[in-house]
Amino acid sequence: SAIPYIGQTLVEWAWGGFSVDNPTLTRFFALHFLLPFLIAGLTLVHLTLLHETGSNNPLGIPSDCDKIPFHPYYSTKDILGFALVFVPLAALALFSPNLLGDPENFTPANPLATPPHIKPE
Repeated sequence: SAIPYIGQTLVEWAWGGFSVDNPTLTRFFALHFLLPFLIAGLTLVHLTLLHETGSNNPLGIPSDCDKIPFHPYYSTKDILGFALVFVPLAALALFSPNLLGDPENFTPANPLATPPHIKPE
């Protein structure tokens, strides 16, 4: 609503009405679900165009010197890098999920006792 002339219209359109309600949640859930697929599709289109035309050839003259193919060299390198990050993270999450947790999470809850740091004003 801070944009002059069209702000209120954009807010009402995004909200699906005059206040945040069920249509707002539905719209933002749909956006949250569909946006990664849209980004993945645009990334694939970008990579396809980039590898067909090249990225550093302002003259448009095809030159094959000092080039190596993307596959298998860079794709193998990318898969190895992904595995080096993913495998330790998955092992940590699957075999010791509480290792990095806060020790306070293991204190049993007592609904009859107020924590000492909470005091009435």
